[in-house]
Formats: sequence, C-alpha cells, structure tokens
Amino acid sequence: MNIETFREYCISKKGVEETFPFDEVTLVFKVMNKMFALLPLHSENPRANLKADPEWSIELRESYPQIYGAFHMNKKHWNSVEIENDLDDALVVKMIDHSYDLVVSKLTKKLKEELTLL
Repeated sequence: MNIETFREYCISKKGVEETFPFDEVTLVFKVMNKMFALLPLHSENPRANLKADPEWSIELRESYPQIYGAFHMNKKHWNSVEIENDLDDALVVKMIDHSYDLVVSKLTKKLKEELTLL
C-alpha cells in the first residue's frame, strides 16, 4: 500500500482529522482528537505507526518482519508497519481498522455519542 492510499483510507473513517502536532513531516491521524496512526512522510522505507492490542502485536511481530515495535512509542501498544514492503493491503487495512476501533472503544460516552452524530 502506498502512502497516499494509506492516507486516503485513514481520512475516510468517521470523525478523523489529520494534523502535524510534532513536526512538519509526521502526519498524525486522530479520531475525536485521539491518535490512532502516525505516518512519517519523508521516510526512506514508508512506514506507519498503528495502535494494536498487545497480544495481537506480538503475533504480528512474530509473523511479519515488516512489523516491529514503534520507535519513540509504547512498544506494548504501538507497531511500526512497513506499508510498502510486501504486506498485503488487506492486512494493512485490518490493522488501520483495529487501531481506529481500539481508540474509539476508549473514548468517553459523550465523545462516542458525538462521533455517531458525524
């Protein structure tokens, strides 16, 4: 999956905004102001950081060399995913959905209600 396809899929999800809170080269995708994906735009090997359930993170890292603990993130909850390195697009989409759903599940009741109204 290329960077633009990754970006388009992320912003197609309900309540998502894209920001540059850290620097001008790391695109951050948020749902209701909570991060679920980071995408460095000038990386030699395009990769994204995605949140994941800790057990699934271990399984993914053991199964795919393109998935590993995310740099500068809590490695228990975040993976770096080399999105253009022979990973099936369906798996990348599944990981994006999983990350988004994890973040939404932790939103307050009020924010969840606001999200449903969007």
